Amino acid sequence: MSRLAKKPIAVGKAEVSVAGGMLTVKGPKATLTKRVHPSVAIAVAPEGVSVSAKDNSRLAKALVGTFAAHVKNMVQGVETPYTTKLILEGVGYRAEVKGKSLSFLVGKSHPVLLDIPEGVSAVVEKNLITLTGSDKELLGQFAANVRGVKPPEPYLGKGIRYEGEVILRKQGKKAV
Repeated sequence: MSRLAKKPIAVGKAEVSVAGGMLTVKGPKATLTKRVHPSVAIAVAPEGVSVSAKDNSRLAKALVGTFAAHVKNMVQGVETPYTTKLILEGVGYRAEVKGKSLSFLVGKSHPVLLDIPEGVSAVVEKNLITLTGSDKELLGQFAANVRGVKPPEPYLGKGIRYEGEVILRKQGKKAV
């Protein structure tokens, strides 16, 4: 069993409820919902939320820690939103927010458009893209999609990378 799930998860200012197989976390910033797997039991008590396995199967034991982490991330996200920063490197590479989508000019023959999902906000300042949202899973997936538009290449380091990400650089051609 997971060490995360052994202790109850503190909820702080958030309200947690479980009904009909759906977990709902409501906080001052947002409301998040997630479907609960049938082999996982989530109980809400005054001291916090506890996650346990309904049966003794291997799957149930594995999912207990996963759902404990999901609950913890949801509670933290509705109180203070998560932020991910991406850096755009390259001569002539640009990004801008156009309505509900991000537009990229990254050396292709056409601009690349990505729709910003509901619950995520994007701000572009020069070469820094800041993504903010309450749902950690949705935010991380959208950040990965943005990075996938033009992943950093190993020779010059051009492309879109996470802030703090280290790109292993290759030497290139050697002079004779």
